[in-house]
Amino acid sequence: LTAGVHGNELNGIPVIQRIFKEIDINELSGSIVGVPVINVPSLLRKKRRFIDGTDLNHIMPGKPNGTVSQVYAWRIVNKIVKHFDYLLDLHTASNGRINSYYIRADMSVSRVRKMALLQNAQIIVHNPPSDGTLRGTAAEMGIPAITLEVGNPNRFQKGMIRDGLTGLHNLLGYLNMTSSEVEEIDEETILCKKSYWIYTDGGGILTVFPQVTEIVKKGDVIANLRNVFGDLIKEYLAPEDGVVIGRSTSPINQTGGRVLHLGIIDDK
Repeated sequence: LTAGVHGNELNGIPVIQRIFKEIDINELSGSIVGVPVINVPSLLRKKRRFIDGTDLNHIMPGKPNGTVSQVYAWRIVNKIVKHFDYLLDLHTASNGRINSYYIRADMSVSRVRKMALLQNAQIIVHNPPSDGTLRGTAAEMGIPAITLEVGNPNRFQKGMIRDGLTGLHNLLGYLNMTSSEVEEIDEETILCKKSYWIYTDGGGILTVFPQVTEIVKKGDVIANLRNVFGDLIKEYLAPEDGVVIGRSTSPINQTGGRVLHLGIIDDK
């Protein structure tokens, strides 16, 4: 279990703290490794990126003789992660955005698919990982891995933490590591075959209308952009049917800024 790859993503920390407090090690079969904070320097600075301005989750597995961030990433992978049999990497949204509780996983791999479904998430996105992420690096090493996006940055959210904890207990029970019974989900998880962000093509004051987990239809107005005087510059329409995985909450938006993260629902 890893969290804090980005220094402003906090919800994963208490998830790992609580799982260790709730498990009776005398009844545990196997071992659980918890790394509450991968990116310690950035947590202390309350920053997303590493001390040289690099996003650690874009440069995995790093290099043993590279830049300071590359060496740090390489040591995380080779001293810790390579010894895992499974990886659950906990994240949140970044600054100025909010997320649903969703999973990124390669749903074409049976063990990974089962790991994802056991999390009882609101949304699961099929996302084969070959992208320099910690999850992608683990997968390339033959380690089944998923990313849990547990809410919003720079805060602790009790509901999200509780949901993340339930998913971990479900997986431990399924693997017969504990006697936990699998808790069924109240609402059916939305499965997405892909997802992408919609970006602005101009700057201004942005208002995003749909909320996370809301279903939108092609042509729906999802946001508008106004100038500093309040005049409407542009309306943004949903390019196709989908579900809102995450969205911008920052009204001040520059050209190329994020509007919302749209998941395309798998109808199979």
